[in-house]
Amino acid sequence: MLCVTDRAPAARLVVLVSGSGSNLQALLDACADPAYGARVVAVGADRDGIAGLDRATAAGVPTFVERVRDHADRADWDRALTAQVAEHKPDLVISAGFLKLVGTDFLASFGDRYLNTHNSLLPAFPGIHGPRDALAYGVKLAGATLFFVDAGVDTGPIVAQVAVPVLADDTEETLTERIKDAERRQLVDSVGRLVRDGWTITGRKVTIP
Repeated sequence: MLCVTDRAPAARLVVLVSGSGSNLQALLDACADPAYGARVVAVGADRDGIAGLDRATAAGVPTFVERVRDHADRADWDRALTAQVAEHKPDLVISAGFLKLVGTDFLASFGDRYLNTHNSLLPAFPGIHGPRDALAYGVKLAGATLFFVDAGVDTGPIVAQVAVPVLADDTEETLTERIKDAERRQLVDSVGRLVRDGWTITGRKVTIP
């Protein structure tokens, strides 16, 4: 059992991105309010030249890039990423559209405080095509899940979920956009609650007091 309750007035967030950084921007906007209880202390990426890094720079947040191709293998990359993140002493690490699976070193250091958000109601439709798979299956409710990352693929303990109705005329694109809106709100709300109130992980159960 892991229990985290004592937090500094402004918890330290490291956010990992691979693309446009819209979830990152939502967190940056939320952190502008001191009452939110957190600040983004660094933004990391697995590639150069992405909008997410530009957003961080515009906000005055330090950035780093750790590319897989610059390392002998994935294990070496994982160790390097772990070291980069550790330098910033995060209370939470947040995958905000980070497209690389982390390895054993990263999870050993941050697995109990590494959050990811996925565009389906897990455990249904894991992987990279949640909305497409939901439409193909014919479900009436899709949604988004926030969870602590473990060694599986979208299998970690669930922090929060939000449902999004599937409309009769939905396409993959329209459903994806509505899920993104709900996903972003859930991420900001849940991160704020975690840093202000603490959390407990017991087996697969996450409790926020």
